[in-house]
Amino acid sequence: MTEAKPAKEFRHIVRVGNTDLVGEKPLFLSLQKIKGVGENFARVICVLAKMDYLKQTGEMTDKDVAVLEKILENPQEAGVPQYMFNNQKDYETGKDQHLFLADLDFKQDQDIKRLKKSKSYIGLRHQWRLPVRGQRTQSNFRPNKGRSSAVKKKSSVRK
Repeated sequence: MTEAKPAKEFRHIVRVGNTDLVGEKPLFLSLQKIKGVGENFARVICVLAKMDYLKQTGEMTDKDVAVLEKILENPQEAGVPQYMFNNQKDYETGKDQHLFLADLDFKQDQDIKRLKKSKSYIGLRHQWRLPVRGQRTQSNFRPNKGRSSAVKKKSSVRK
């Protein structure tokens, strides 16, 4: 009797970078669910990890997951080009870096607070809750849009 080879273990949920990824999707699409990873960055990560980016995420082994996490922890050492980083020429350090998850949220909040504090044009637009990037405001960005406060009529009940 010949024993059947065990089938590759397929995982429906793969945990990479503190994010649950769907196992049925291609790898480069699943990686985009990690905050701070876009389409091009996901493809570069797959190329650097020497993995097929069209392979299903659930087919990855623990070794593959470890390689991906190592690249995500330090993309500079892994060989990701600096022009792909999402935080270039940091205001405080002047270095290029790529931020993920909570670090990215924290950095964005700090940058907006710094702009508001310095009363720059962009900071003032943020403070006034108006568009920052030059959009027109005649019909959009109205603060009370959708919150209609109708005038209440006197009740018609007579005493």
